Amino acid sequence: MEREASVVVVREYNAATDRAAAEEVERTCELGSSGKMSLHTDLLGDPASRIRHSSTYLMLVLFLLLRLVSPPGDEWSAQVAETCGGVKEIVGLVRGCVKVVTCGKKLPRQGGSTKNICQVATPTYTKVGYLLGLRVSPSHRYCSLSLSPPPCIDDNNDRRKGIGLRLVRQMEGWFREKGAEYAYMATGKDNEASMRLFTERCDYTKFRAPTILVHPVFAHHLPVPRSVTVLRLGHADAEAIYRRCFATTEFFPRDIDAVLRNPLTVATFLAVPAGCSAARQWPGAEAFLAAPPGSWAVASAWDCGGVLRMEVRGASRLRRWAAAATRAADRAMPWLRIPAVPDLFRPFVAWFLYGVGAEGPGAAEMAAAAWREAHNVARGSATVLAAEVAAGDSVLRGIPRWRWLSCAEDVWCVKRLGEEYSDGGVGDWTKSGPGSSIFVDPREL
Repeated sequence: MEREASVVVVREYNAATDRAAAEEVERTCELGSSGKMSLHTDLLGDPASRIRHSSTYLMLVLFLLLRLVSPPGDEWSAQVAETCGGVKEIVGLVRGCVKVVTCGKKLPRQGGSTKNICQVATPTYTKVGYLLGLRVSPSHRYCSLSLSPPPCIDDNNDRRKGIGLRLVRQMEGWFREKGAEYAYMATGKDNEASMRLFTERCDYTKFRAPTILVHPVFAHHLPVPRSVTVLRLGHADAEAIYRRCFATTEFFPRDIDAVLRNPLTVATFLAVPAGCSAARQWPGAEAFLAAPPGSWAVASAWDCGGVLRMEVRGASRLRRWAAAATRAADRAMPWLRIPAVPDLFRPFVAWFLYGVGAEGPGAAEMAAAAWREAHNVARGSATVLAAEVAAGDSVLRGIPRWRWLSCAEDVWCVKRLGEEYSDGGVGDWTKSGPGSSIFVDPREL
Protein backbone atom coordinates (compact mmCIF):
# COMPACT_ATOMS: atom_id res chain seq x y z
CA MET A 1 0.00 0.00 0.00
CA GLU A 2 1.47 3.34 -1.02
CA ARG A 3 1.37 6.55 0.91
CA GLU A 4 2.98 9.95 0.50
CA ALA A 5 5.33 10.78 3.33
CA SER A 6 8.24 13.02 4.02
CA VAL A 7 10.85 10.92 5.74
CA VAL A 8 13.83 12.52 7.43
CA VAL A 9 16.98 10.42 7.56
CA VAL A 10 20.10 11.36 9.49
CA ARG A 11 23.07 9.12 8.95
CA GLU A 12 26.83 9.11 8.49
CA TYR A 13 28.18 10.80 5.39
CA ASN A 14 29.04 8.39 2.58
CA ALA A 15 31.58 9.86 0.19
CA ALA A 16 30.59 7.47 -2.60
CA THR A 17 26.93 8.55 -2.68
CA ASP A 18 26.72 11.91 -0.89
CA ARG A 19 29.69 13.96 -2.04
CA ALA A 20 28.03 15.91 -4.86
CA ALA A 21 24.91 16.72 -2.83
CA ALA A 22 26.97 17.74 0.22
CA GLU A 23 29.07 20.05 -1.93
CA GLU A 24 25.89 21.62 -3.29
CA VAL A 25 24.67 22.35 0.24
CA GLU A 26 28.04 23.96 1.01
CA ARG A 27 27.83 26.03 -2.16
CA THR A 28 24.30 27.31 -1.57
CA CYS A 29 25.11 28.19 2.04
CA GLU A 30 27.99 30.40 0.92
CA LEU A 31 26.17 32.50 -1.64
CA GLY A 32 26.81 36.12 -0.68
CA SER A 33 24.47 39.06 -1.00
CA SER A 34 24.39 40.75 -4.36
CA GLY A 35 26.91 43.58 -4.56
CA LYS A 36 28.68 42.61 -1.33
CA MET A 37 31.95 40.82 -0.76
CA SER A 38 31.75 37.37 0.80
CA LEU A 39 34.21 34.63 1.72
CA HIS A 40 33.88 31.29 -0.07
CA THR A 41 35.57 28.04 0.89
CA ASP A 42 36.63 25.24 -1.45
CA LEU A 43 37.05 21.93 0.40
CA LEU A 44 38.95 20.45 -2.57
CA GLY A 45 36.37 17.80 -3.36
CA ASP A 46 36.25 16.39 0.17
CA PRO A 47 33.39 17.70 2.34
CA ALA A 48 34.93 15.93 5.34
CA SER A 49 38.37 17.52 4.87
CA ARG A 50 37.99 19.88 7.85
CA ILE A 51 37.86 16.97 10.30
CA ARG A 52 39.77 14.26 8.47
CA HIS A 53 43.02 14.99 10.32
CA SER A 54 41.39 14.37 13.71
CA SER A 55 41.82 10.99 15.36
CA THR A 56 38.08 10.45 15.93
CA TYR A 57 35.57 12.21 13.69
CA LEU A 58 32.13 11.93 12.12
CA MET A 59 30.17 13.76 9.45
CA LEU A 60 26.39 13.48 9.40
CA VAL A 61 23.99 14.29 6.57
CA LEU A 62 20.27 14.89 6.83
CA PHE A 63 18.12 14.24 3.81
CA LEU A 64 14.44 14.13 2.92
CA LEU A 65 12.80 11.23 1.09
CA LEU A 66 9.51 12.00 -0.66
CA ARG A 67 6.73 9.83 -2.19
CA LEU A 68 7.82 6.62 -0.53
CA VAL A 69 6.22 3.19 -0.72
CA SER A 70 5.15 1.85 2.67
CA PRO A 71 6.89 -1.46 3.51
CA PRO A 72 5.00 -4.43 4.91
CA GLY A 73 3.66 -3.77 8.39
CA ASP A 74 4.44 -0.04 8.16
CA GLU A 75 7.72 -0.66 9.96
CA TRP A 76 9.79 2.33 9.00
CA SER A 77 13.49 2.76 9.49
CA ALA A 78 16.29 4.79 7.96
CA GLN A 79 17.58 1.74 6.08
CA VAL A 80 14.12 0.89 4.73
CA ALA A 81 13.45 4.51 3.79
CA GLU A 82 16.52 4.67 1.57
CA THR A 83 15.68 1.46 -0.25
CA CYS A 84 11.94 2.00 -0.81
CA GLY A 85 12.34 4.50 -3.61
CA GLY A 86 11.49 8.17 -3.82
CA VAL A 87 13.34 11.41 -4.27
CA LYS A 88 16.28 11.95 -1.95
CA GLU A 89 17.54 15.45 -1.17
CA ILE A 90 20.32 16.30 1.26
CA VAL A 91 19.31 19.48 3.07
CA GLY A 92 21.72 19.61 6.01
CA LEU A 93 25.05 18.38 7.29
CA VAL A 94 27.32 18.72 10.29
CA ARG A 95 30.81 17.65 11.27
CA GLY A 96 32.23 16.70 14.63
CA CYS A 97 35.30 15.26 16.30
CA VAL A 98 36.15 13.94 19.75
CA LYS A 99 39.47 14.51 21.52
CA VAL A 100 41.05 14.81 24.95
CA VAL A 101 42.04 18.34 25.96
CA THR A 102 43.17 20.26 29.02
CA CYS A 103 40.37 21.78 31.10
CA GLY A 104 42.39 22.89 34.15
CA LYS A 105 45.54 22.33 36.13
CA LYS A 106 46.65 20.99 39.47
CA LEU A 107 49.08 23.10 41.44
CA PRO A 108 51.71 21.60 43.75
CA ARG A 109 51.12 21.46 47.48
CA GLN A 110 52.53 24.28 49.57
CA GLY A 111 56.22 23.97 50.03
CA GLY A 112 56.91 23.00 46.43
CA SER A 113 58.95 25.25 44.20
CA THR A 114 56.89 27.66 42.11
CA LYS A 115 59.74 29.46 40.40
CA ASN A 116 58.53 28.22 37.02
CA ILE A 117 54.88 27.29 37.37
CA CYS A 118 54.75 25.69 33.91
CA GLN A 119 57.18 23.04 35.16
CA VAL A 120 55.34 22.14 38.37
CA ALA A 121 51.63 22.43 37.49
CA THR A 122 50.07 19.35 35.91
CA PRO A 123 47.17 19.38 33.44
CA THR A 124 43.70 18.01 34.08
CA TYR A 125 42.21 16.47 30.96
CA THR A 126 38.67 15.91 29.79
CA LYS A 127 37.13 14.43 26.66
CA VAL A 128 35.26 16.93 24.49
CA GLY A 129 33.27 16.91 21.29
CA TYR A 130 33.83 19.76 18.86
CA LEU A 131 30.94 20.54 16.54
CA LEU A 132 31.71 22.45 13.35
CA GLY A 133 30.58 23.04 9.79
CA LEU A 134 26.82 22.96 10.46
CA ARG A 135 25.04 23.66 7.18
CA VAL A 136 21.33 23.82 6.33
CA SER A 137 20.17 24.39 2.76
CA PRO A 138 18.69 27.93 2.50
CA SER A 139 15.52 26.53 0.96
CA HIS A 140 14.92 24.46 4.12
CA ARG A 141 16.18 26.73 6.90
CA TYR A 142 12.66 27.39 8.07
CA CYS A 143 11.52 23.80 7.69
CA SER A 144 10.66 22.21 11.03
CA LEU A 145 11.12 18.61 12.06
CA SER A 146 9.76 16.57 14.91
CA LEU A 147 12.17 15.16 17.44
CA SER A 148 9.81 12.54 18.83
CA PRO A 149 10.66 8.83 18.35
CA PRO A 150 11.46 7.15 16.08
CA PRO A 151 14.51 9.40 15.49
CA CYS A 152 14.66 9.10 11.72
CA ILE A 153 10.99 9.49 10.74
CA ASP A 154 8.77 12.56 10.66
CA ASP A 155 5.36 12.92 9.07
CA ASN A 156 4.42 16.08 7.23
CA ASN A 157 1.94 17.04 9.95
CA ASP A 158 4.39 16.73 12.85
CA ARG A 159 7.23 19.14 12.14
CA ARG A 160 8.11 21.42 15.03
CA LYS A 161 11.89 21.52 15.33
CA GLY A 162 14.54 22.68 12.93
CA ILE A 163 16.93 20.73 10.75
CA GLY A 164 19.90 22.37 12.44
CA LEU A 165 18.63 21.35 15.85
CA ARG A 166 18.16 17.75 14.71
CA LEU A 167 21.73 17.58 13.41
CA VAL A 168 23.17 19.11 16.57
CA ARG A 169 21.35 16.67 18.83
CA GLN A 170 22.32 13.71 16.70
CA MET A 171 25.97 14.76 16.84
CA GLU A 172 25.76 15.28 20.61
CA GLY A 173 24.46 11.73 20.91
CA TRP A 174 27.55 10.48 19.11
CA PHE A 175 29.72 12.61 21.41
CA ARG A 176 28.14 10.91 24.42
CA GLU A 177 28.70 7.47 22.89
CA LYS A 178 32.39 8.33 22.62
CA GLY A 179 32.52 9.39 26.27
CA ALA A 180 32.68 13.16 25.79
CA GLU A 181 31.89 15.21 28.90
CA TYR A 182 31.47 18.49 27.03
CA ALA A 183 30.51 19.73 23.58
CA TYR A 184 31.64 23.04 22.15
CA MET A 185 31.44 25.08 18.96
CA ALA A 186 32.82 28.35 17.61
CA THR A 187 31.20 31.09 15.56
CA GLY A 188 31.60 34.77 14.81
CA LYS A 189 29.83 37.09 17.21
CA ASP A 190 27.83 38.53 14.29
CA ASN A 191 26.39 35.15 13.32
CA GLU A 192 23.09 35.73 15.10
CA ALA A 193 21.31 32.68 13.66
CA SER A 194 24.01 30.32 14.89
CA MET A 195 24.15 31.98 18.31
CA ARG A 196 20.38 31.69 18.72
CA LEU A 197 20.37 28.04 17.73
CA PHE A 198 23.09 27.01 20.14
CA THR A 199 22.40 29.28 23.12
CA GLU A 200 18.61 29.43 23.04
CA ARG A 201 17.63 26.02 21.67
CA CYS A 202 20.59 23.72 22.36
CA ASP A 203 21.51 24.99 25.88
CA TYR A 204 25.05 26.11 25.09
CA THR A 205 26.59 29.02 26.97
CA LYS A 206 29.16 31.56 25.85
CA PHE A 207 32.48 30.32 27.15
CA ARG A 208 35.52 31.93 25.54
CA ALA A 209 36.13 34.67 22.95
CA PRO A 210 39.63 34.47 21.46
CA THR A 211 40.83 36.88 18.80
CA ILE A 212 41.57 35.81 15.21
CA LEU A 213 44.55 37.69 13.79
CA VAL A 214 45.07 37.62 10.01
CA HIS A 215 47.89 39.31 8.13
CA PRO A 216 48.99 39.22 4.47
CA VAL A 217 52.11 37.36 3.41
CA PHE A 218 54.13 39.95 1.53
CA ALA A 219 56.50 39.35 -1.34
CA HIS A 220 59.28 41.07 0.61
CA HIS A 221 61.25 39.57 3.48
CA LEU A 222 60.50 40.78 7.00
CA PRO A 223 63.72 41.17 9.00
CA VAL A 224 63.96 39.51 12.40
CA PRO A 225 65.52 41.83 15.02
CA ARG A 226 69.23 41.22 15.52
CA SER A 227 68.61 40.82 19.21
CA VAL A 228 66.59 37.65 18.53
CA THR A 229 67.53 34.30 17.00
CA VAL A 230 64.80 32.02 15.63
CA LEU A 231 65.51 28.31 15.59
CA ARG A 232 63.58 25.48 13.95
CA LEU A 233 62.79 22.56 16.21
CA GLY A 234 62.40 18.90 15.42
CA HIS A 235 59.19 17.08 16.38
CA ALA A 236 60.59 15.57 19.57
CA ASP A 237 62.00 18.85 20.89
CA ALA A 238 58.81 20.73 20.01
CA GLU A 239 56.67 18.15 21.79
CA ALA A 240 58.85 18.27 24.89
CA ILE A 241 58.60 22.06 25.13
CA TYR A 242 54.85 22.12 24.55
CA ARG A 243 54.15 19.39 27.10
CA ARG A 244 56.44 20.88 29.75
CA CYS A 245 55.39 24.52 29.50
CA PHE A 246 52.02 24.74 27.80
CA ALA A 247 50.16 21.51 28.59
CA THR A 248 48.09 23.36 31.23
CA THR A 249 46.73 25.76 28.60
CA GLU A 250 42.99 25.37 28.04
CA PHE A 251 42.10 23.08 25.10
CA PHE A 252 45.68 21.82 24.80
CA PRO A 253 45.33 18.47 22.94
CA ARG A 254 46.74 15.48 24.76
CA ASP A 255 47.81 14.06 21.38
CA ILE A 256 49.98 17.09 20.57
CA ASP A 257 52.52 14.67 19.13
CA ALA A 258 50.04 13.73 16.37
CA VAL A 259 49.50 17.41 15.56
CA LEU A 260 53.22 18.16 15.34
CA ARG A 261 53.95 15.09 13.23
CA ASN A 262 51.10 15.71 10.83
CA PRO A 263 52.45 16.47 7.33
CA LEU A 264 50.54 19.77 7.35
CA THR A 265 52.67 21.08 10.22
CA VAL A 266 55.36 22.93 8.27
CA ALA A 267 57.73 23.83 11.11
CA THR A 268 57.99 24.80 14.77
CA PHE A 269 59.87 28.03 15.52
CA LEU A 270 61.62 28.89 18.77
CA ALA A 271 62.64 32.53 19.32
CA VAL A 272 65.38 33.18 21.89
CA PRO A 273 67.72 36.11 22.73
CA ALA A 274 70.59 36.21 20.25
CA GLY A 275 73.23 36.10 22.95
CA CYS A 276 72.00 33.05 24.86
CA SER A 277 73.69 29.65 24.74
CA ALA A 278 70.75 28.04 22.90
CA ALA A 279 71.19 30.55 20.07
CA ARG A 280 74.84 29.61 19.70
CA GLN A 281 74.29 25.86 19.82
CA TRP A 282 71.01 24.07 20.38
CA PRO A 283 71.42 21.83 23.45
CA GLY A 284 68.19 19.86 23.07
CA ALA A 285 64.81 20.48 24.66
CA GLU A 286 65.58 19.01 28.08
CA ALA A 287 68.75 21.04 28.56
CA PHE A 288 67.01 24.16 27.24
CA LEU A 289 64.14 23.77 29.71
CA ALA A 290 66.54 23.11 32.59
CA ALA A 291 68.07 26.58 32.12
CA PRO A 292 65.85 28.65 29.78
CA PRO A 293 66.65 32.25 28.84
CA GLY A 294 64.75 35.07 30.50
CA SER A 295 62.38 35.43 27.53
CA TRP A 296 61.49 33.13 24.65
CA ALA A 297 58.58 32.12 22.42
CA VAL A 298 57.44 29.10 20.42
CA ALA A 299 54.96 28.71 17.55
CA SER A 300 54.12 26.11 14.90
CA ALA A 301 52.87 26.69 11.36
CA TRP A 302 50.08 24.62 9.77
CA ASP A 303 49.46 24.61 6.01
CA CYS A 304 45.68 24.94 5.60
CA GLY A 305 46.13 24.53 1.85
CA GLY A 306 46.14 20.78 2.37
CA VAL A 307 42.55 21.02 3.58
CA LEU A 308 40.87 23.95 1.82
CA ARG A 309 41.20 27.05 -0.31
CA MET A 310 39.43 30.35 0.30
CA GLU A 311 38.31 33.12 -2.02
CA VAL A 312 36.71 36.54 -1.61
CA ARG A 313 33.99 37.15 -4.17
CA GLY A 314 31.94 40.21 -4.99
CA ALA A 315 34.78 42.75 -5.03
CA SER A 316 34.56 45.60 -7.54
CA ARG A 317 37.01 45.90 -10.41
CA LEU A 318 38.44 49.05 -8.87
CA ARG A 319 39.16 47.26 -5.60
CA ARG A 320 40.82 44.39 -7.46
CA TRP A 321 42.91 46.76 -9.57
CA ALA A 322 44.08 48.77 -6.56
CA ALA A 323 45.07 45.60 -4.70
CA ALA A 324 46.97 44.28 -7.71
CA ALA A 325 48.86 47.57 -8.02
CA THR A 326 50.18 47.30 -4.44
CA ARG A 327 51.40 43.74 -5.07
CA ALA A 328 53.12 44.75 -8.30
CA ALA A 329 54.91 47.56 -6.52
CA ASP A 330 56.00 45.23 -3.70
CA ARG A 331 57.45 42.72 -6.18
CA ALA A 332 59.22 45.41 -8.19
CA MET A 333 60.65 47.30 -5.20
CA PRO A 334 60.89 44.88 -2.26
CA TRP A 335 63.35 47.14 -0.45
CA LEU A 336 60.52 49.64 0.11
CA ARG A 337 58.55 46.99 2.02
CA ILE A 338 55.23 48.19 0.68
CA PRO A 339 52.28 46.72 2.65
CA ALA A 340 50.69 45.03 -0.36
CA VAL A 341 47.05 43.93 -0.33
CA PRO A 342 47.00 40.14 -0.89
CA ASP A 343 45.23 38.57 -3.85
CA LEU A 344 42.17 37.29 -2.03
CA PHE A 345 39.97 37.45 -5.12
CA ARG A 346 40.93 34.04 -6.46
CA PRO A 347 41.48 30.78 -4.52
CA PHE A 348 44.25 31.30 -1.97
CA VAL A 349 46.05 29.36 0.74
CA ALA A 350 46.29 30.35 4.39
CA TRP A 351 48.82 29.21 6.96
CA PHE A 352 47.76 29.02 10.58
CA LEU A 353 50.17 29.72 13.42
CA TYR A 354 49.17 27.50 16.35
CA GLY A 355 50.63 26.78 19.76
CA VAL A 356 51.85 30.36 20.12
CA GLY A 357 53.29 30.60 23.61
CA ALA A 358 55.90 32.75 25.29
CA GLU A 359 57.65 33.24 28.62
CA GLY A 360 59.34 36.21 30.27
CA PRO A 361 59.13 40.00 30.16
CA GLY A 362 60.04 40.02 26.47
CA ALA A 363 57.28 37.56 25.50
CA ALA A 364 55.65 39.88 22.95
CA GLU A 365 58.97 40.70 21.28
CA MET A 366 59.86 37.01 21.02
CA ALA A 367 56.43 36.10 19.66
CA ALA A 368 56.78 38.83 17.04
CA ALA A 369 60.12 37.40 15.92
CA ALA A 370 58.68 33.88 15.63
CA TRP A 371 55.77 35.29 13.61
CA ARG A 372 58.14 37.10 11.25
CA GLU A 373 60.13 33.94 10.65
CA ALA A 374 56.93 32.03 9.87
CA HIS A 375 55.91 34.82 7.48
CA ASN A 376 59.21 34.56 5.64
CA VAL A 377 58.89 30.79 5.29
CA ALA A 378 55.33 31.20 3.99
CA ARG A 379 56.35 33.51 1.15
CA GLY A 380 55.50 31.88 -2.16
CA SER A 381 53.32 29.24 -0.47
CA ALA A 382 50.58 31.17 1.35
CA THR A 383 48.64 34.37 0.86
CA VAL A 384 47.80 35.10 4.50
CA LEU A 385 49.15 34.04 7.89
CA ALA A 386 46.57 33.66 10.67
CA ALA A 387 46.66 32.99 14.40
CA GLU A 388 44.08 32.81 17.19
CA VAL A 389 44.92 33.73 20.77
CA ALA A 390 43.13 34.66 23.98
CA ALA A 391 42.26 38.32 24.39
CA GLY A 392 44.46 38.60 27.49
CA ASP A 393 47.45 36.67 26.19
CA SER A 394 50.80 38.49 26.38
CA VAL A 395 51.66 37.36 22.84
CA LEU A 396 48.72 39.36 21.42
CA ARG A 397 50.82 42.52 21.27
CA GLY A 398 53.50 40.74 19.28
CA ILE A 399 51.35 39.29 16.49
CA PRO A 400 50.53 41.76 13.71
CA ARG A 401 47.15 41.79 12.04
CA TRP A 402 45.15 43.69 9.43
CA ARG A 403 41.95 44.75 11.16
CA TRP A 404 39.69 44.27 8.13
CA LEU A 405 40.90 40.69 7.72
CA SER A 406 40.74 39.77 11.40
CA CYS A 407 38.01 38.97 13.92
CA ALA A 408 38.18 40.61 17.33
CA GLU A 409 35.82 38.10 18.96
CA ASP A 410 35.46 34.47 17.87
CA VAL A 411 32.76 33.20 20.23
CA TRP A 412 33.19 29.69 21.65
CA CYS A 413 30.10 28.17 23.26
CA VAL A 414 30.12 25.09 25.47
CA LYS A 415 27.63 22.59 26.87
CA ARG A 416 28.06 20.00 29.58
CA LEU A 417 27.12 16.51 28.39
CA GLY A 418 28.23 14.27 31.25
CA GLU A 419 26.64 13.97 34.66
CA GLU A 420 29.97 13.34 36.36
CA TYR A 421 33.32 15.10 36.11
CA SER A 422 36.66 13.63 35.13
CA ASP A 423 38.28 15.45 38.04
CA GLY A 424 36.45 16.62 41.14
CA GLY A 425 38.92 19.45 41.68
CA VAL A 426 37.94 21.13 38.39
CA GLY A 427 34.18 20.73 38.78
CA ASP A 428 31.92 22.04 36.06
CA TRP A 429 34.28 23.46 33.44
CA THR A 430 31.50 25.50 31.84
CA LYS A 431 31.41 27.71 34.94
CA SER A 432 35.15 28.37 35.10
CA GLY A 433 36.70 31.71 34.22
CA PRO A 434 38.95 32.14 31.18
CA GLY A 435 42.67 31.57 31.44
CA SER A 436 45.33 33.89 30.10
CA SER A 437 45.84 31.73 27.00
CA ILE A 438 44.03 29.17 24.86
CA PHE A 439 45.20 26.45 22.46
CA VAL A 440 43.48 26.35 19.07
CA ASP A 441 43.83 22.97 17.37
CA PRO A 442 44.68 23.47 13.66
CA ARG A 443 43.11 20.15 12.69
CA GLU A 444 39.56 21.49 13.00
CA LEU A 445 39.64 25.04 11.64
